[in-house]
Amino acid sequence: MGSLQNGFFGGFNGRVGNLVGYMLNGKNVIRLIGHSTKPLSPARKINCNRMTIVNEFLRPIIPFIKLGFKLKVQGTDRNYYNEAVSYNKKHAVTGEYPNAGMDYSKAMISMGSLLKAEKPRIQLVGTAVEFSWDVPENLPWKNRKDRAMLQVCFPGHSQQTHCLSASHREDGKHTLEIDPNLVNHRMEAYISFINEDGSEISDSVHAGTIPKKEAITPKITVPDATQKKTSTDIKQGSTREKQVYNTKKIAKTKLIAKLKPSGSLPRKYKSPEEPDHPA
Repeated sequence: MGSLQNGFFGGFNGRVGNLVGYMLNGKNVIRLIGHSTKPLSPARKINCNRMTIVNEFLRPIIPFIKLGFKLKVQGTDRNYYNEAVSYNKKHAVTGEYPNAGMDYSKAMISMGSLLKAEKPRIQLVGTAVEFSWDVPENLPWKNRKDRAMLQVCFPGHSQQTHCLSASHREDGKHTLEIDPNLVNHRMEAYISFINEDGSEISDSVHAGTIPKKEAITPKITVPDATQKKTSTDIKQGSTREKQVYNTKKIAKTKLIAKLKPSGSLPRKYKSPEEPDHPA
C-alpha cells in the first residue's frame, strides 16, 4: 500500500495499483509497472539480451560500482547502477544477438577524473591474486597516498572478491586473498584509485585475465605386446625358467627315491612295472 507525502498533491511512497512511488536522490519518482503481453520485437530482443549480459556482470559487484559511480551521478537524478549499466551495455558488449557476450577488457566499474593505474598486472600466487602497477618517477605528491580499489570477478559463478581500500599508489602492489574453492576458475580483475578523502576516484582499468585451469587426467601406459624385450626382461625370464626347472628336478628326485628299492642306485628312473632284466 502506498502512503501520501506532503498532502494529496505531493509524492507517494509504495505501490498503488500499477503505479509505484519512491525517492531517488532526493526526488519523488513515480513509475508504471506491469508486464507487457505484446511479443518482443527484434530490437527489444536484442536490448533484453544485452541487458541480461550486463546485469550478470554487474550484480555480483554492486559494492564496488556503488562507490565507483557515486561521484559520477552526484548532484543528478541518475542512479549509480543505471549509470554502470548504460555505459557497459553500450561499450562492453560484443557480438550480435543471440551470440553476444561480455568483453571484459572494455568494461568499466568506476568513473572519475583521478589519475588511472599505469600498466596494471596480475598473477596467481597460491590462493591469492597479486596486483602490481607502475609507479612513475614523476608521480605527483598528492597522488602518492591514493588507495587502490581492487576487484576480481569469476564469470559464470556470480562470485567476486574485492578490496575498496588496498595499498597506496606509491607501494606498487597489493595481494588479494580469494576463496580457495575458486582458484581454478577463470578470473577477470580490475583496479581503480581513490584519494584519501574520497572526493576523487579514477576510471577503472582492466588488470588482466587468469584463465580457467583444466583438470589433468593421468595417462595410463599399456604395455605393447609387440615391443622387444630388454636385456633385463630376458634375464628375469631366464631366472624364472631356472627356478621352475629346479623345482621339477627336485620333485622328480624325491619321487625316484621313494620308488627305488633300498640300497639300489639305478642309473635312470624306471617305472615299477618295468623288470630289471629282459625276459
